[in-house]
Formats: sequence, structure tokens, C-alpha cells
Amino acid sequence: MNEIQQATTDTDILKCLDAMLALRPHLQRDTFLQTEKEIMADGYKLAFVEEDGKAVSVIGYRHLNFLFNGKHIYIDDLSSLPEARGKGHAGKLLDYVFDEARQHGYKFVTLDSGHVRTDAHRLYLNKGFAISAHHFIKSLIPSPSPGEKGA
Repeated sequence: MNEIQQATTDTDILKCLDAMLALRPHLQRDTFLQTEKEIMADGYKLAFVEEDGKAVSVIGYRHLNFLFNGKHIYIDDLSSLPEARGKGHAGKLLDYVFDEARQHGYKFVTLDSGHVRTDAHRLYLNKGFAISAHHFIKSLIPSPSPGEKGA
């Protein structure tokens, strides 16, 4: 299986775009590089598995420190191109992050996952994750009134 690489150059970051779009279709191609660089400045890391010059699976994560579980790695994004699924890339990327967490002496790796992503949940449970909480979100953007066109 291909080696895991950190996306540190503009070329590497852009190589990850299609795999990231498989998870985050709302992202814009023309702003992806700038957005990634901004969140990388805040500590976000992006790693990927490449096949034939293309990133087929990506993981975005960051080191955080919370009162309830201390220093840990939080996984923001884990995505594979549809044609690359089932090849073990996502599991390998998770193991890569687990190893990084262990090297830092962390006790936890955490993530949130959409409630309908059952294939992803199967992977997470097989990798030893436990479902420990509900994640709540409140939009501060007003919803359109009935009959109005939404954004």
C-alpha cells in the first residue's frame, strides 16, 4: 500500500481536493487552497495516500486540549474517493494519526461523524472508537421563511 504523506506544499494540498470534495461537496475549488492554508495556520494538518499521482484518501486533523479529555488529536476530515474505498486507505490514515497521538503521549483521538454515515461508523467502531456523545450545532444564519428562496 502507498505511503502516507503530509500535504505541506500548494501542489500537495491541491492534490487532496477531489478526495476532500467526496466528503465536503460544499467546498469551492477556487478557494480550497486558501482555506486549507488558513486552517493550517491554526494547527490543522492534512495527510494523504496517493495512487498514480492522485490523492485517493485524505485525513485532516489537529492537536487540541480540552478540559474533559486533555490533550488529544481531533480528526476534522477523513475521506476517500469512491473508487478508492474498501482498499484500507482510511484505516491506514487512522492508524497514522493514532501513532502520532501516542508519540505525543495523548490518551485520546476524537472525531464527529454525520449520523447517516454508517460505512464510516463501521470503520470507526472496528478501529476501537466508542460513541460517547451527541454533537449539537446551532446555526447563527437565519433560515429563509417558507416560500423564500434559500441560499
